[in-house]
Amino acid sequence: MSVHTELPVYKASYDLLLSIFEFTRDFRKEYKYTVGESIKEETITLLTLIYRANSRKDKITVLQEAREHIEVIRLFIRLMKDMKQISLKKFVSVNKVVENVSKQLTGWQRSLK
Repeated sequence: MSVHTELPVYKASYDLLLSIFEFTRDFRKEYKYTVGESIKEETITLLTLIYRANSRKDKITVLQEAREHIEVIRLFIRLMKDMKQISLKKFVSVNKVVENVSKQLTGWQRSLK
């Protein structure tokens, strides 16, 4: 196991990706291949950025980019709740994970300044 996969923020982001794969399965076709794929791509990019931030000396710009991706993910998830593609219960559950990742990224970024 490599070091980046042991980071709590990486683990939380990976759990988020698993949740997203689970709940996008039930999206109606019109959302599954548009918003569903976009949420997956954003989350995979987020995981990649966490890996990059962990392996670079200049972490701040990479972490800022990761924070931007978590906000896009948050927006897509809210949109899918409003479009009734995910239940309120699932929305609350996944939003807790998003908030956890967001706080960890912010804390990591602050610790470097």
